[in-house]
Amino acid sequence: MGKTSTPLLFQSKLLCFSLSYLFLSLFFVFYTSLSSTTKCHFRSSPFDPLQSPIFNYPQSYAQNKHPIPTIHSSCNSPVFFSDYWFVLNEIQRIVGDSSWDYKGLRYVQGDGNGGCFGKNYSLNQRISYFDYGDGGIEIPCGFFNKFPVSDYDRISMESCNGVVVVSAIFGDHDKIRQPKGLGSKTLNHVCFYMFVDDVTMQQLYYHNILSRKNKESTVGVWRLVKVSSRELYENPAMNGILPKYLVHRLFPNSKYSIWVDAKVQLVVDPLLLLHSLLIVKDVDMAVSKHPFYVHTMEEAMATARWKKWWDVDSLRVQIEIYCENGLQPWSLKKKPYPSDVPDSAIILRKHGTISNLFSCLLFNELEAFNPRDQLPFAFVRDLMNPKIKLNMFDVEVFEHVASEYRHNIKHLGIVRTQPARTNRASPDLLASGVSHTKCDSYLAQMWGDPQD
Repeated sequence: MGKTSTPLLFQSKLLCFSLSYLFLSLFFVFYTSLSSTTKCHFRSSPFDPLQSPIFNYPQSYAQNKHPIPTIHSSCNSPVFFSDYWFVLNEIQRIVGDSSWDYKGLRYVQGDGNGGCFGKNYSLNQRISYFDYGDGGIEIPCGFFNKFPVSDYDRISMESCNGVVVVSAIFGDHDKIRQPKGLGSKTLNHVCFYMFVDDVTMQQLYYHNILSRKNKESTVGVWRLVKVSSRELYENPAMNGILPKYLVHRLFPNSKYSIWVDAKVQLVVDPLLLLHSLLIVKDVDMAVSKHPFYVHTMEEAMATARWKKWWDVDSLRVQIEIYCENGLQPWSLKKKPYPSDVPDSAIILRKHGTISNLFSCLLFNELEAFNPRDQLPFAFVRDLMNPKIKLNMFDVEVFEHVASEYRHNIKHLGIVRTQPARTNRASPDLLASGVSHTKCDSYLAQMWGDPQD
């Protein structure tokens, strides 16, 4: 009898583990929903929120789209919001402080005269920028070609010098959702920007939500910025990555930002969120932990299993490269980071050297591989120097500050930018071309005792 090849054994182990993990996750969710008796309480002093609806949509526009039900009822670390007026004054004071860390980063410059928006560096080149110890190097961070928006919009973006909330819809995947619970003065101190492409704009014109006569496009609190996606990436998801991770470059004078996926609707004032999750915690960035996954490999297997990215071979190559170059499974040694996998639907940032560096390094990995930002998250976070101060808050907190919807707007007349069928992994494909995978040690540690 012949021996089972290592690649096939590797794949069978992954399959067994993924199925076991799926059933255990479902059991855990079911069990905790039954056994939990402590509710997640959030305290905030009364304030005068905006009472009237921010924007009334026509019934024809993405009607009957209901939020995904929450599945967690208990909180290990509930969030306590301070008084709205205290928070407003505190953030005003911080934003106006002249000693703000604005020496910032120095960026590799492009000529801006055509070509690619980013530059696909080799692995060794990308890793060479992870150590920012001397602080004197120029960091690659996109913008080798101009970001294709109008000068009118660019000037407006540069004038936002306090707090900015950013979202994006490319390919008409989502409905524009208005935030809830805004304080009466929040719109005077927070900019709301939504980046959209031509396809999304056409649908807004079709439903009479926008008028072609107005130079400035607004829908409720959101100022819309049309992006000429023909000059960027073929994949709409990758175009959405630009405002998500290069927000500090699009809004160079902003001090804080909140990224909100278009499938998410904020139900708590953004100033309260920044104060409680970022400022009080004294961190560079705040993001929710993933509700189920702790290890990068778990997210990679789920990405392939649920067809979140079509090229399974490329996913396998990516993870093997990370394993070979220092990626380790999560363990207690990684504390204070509680997980390797974020749910990045909401990202809160203090715009400073460290958070900007992390965002640039992560963007470079996404451009090199694919727009699945959970996959390089721990690789960049763990290997960069200096370390980023990160608040990875509980998913129960996320579910109480936002409503999440599915990407469920019909794509009428939109050409797919990805193959209709998934390219499954070849059993004999290995990133290194040798008879074992670079993730053998990672898998052994992940399947063993996490405290080892």
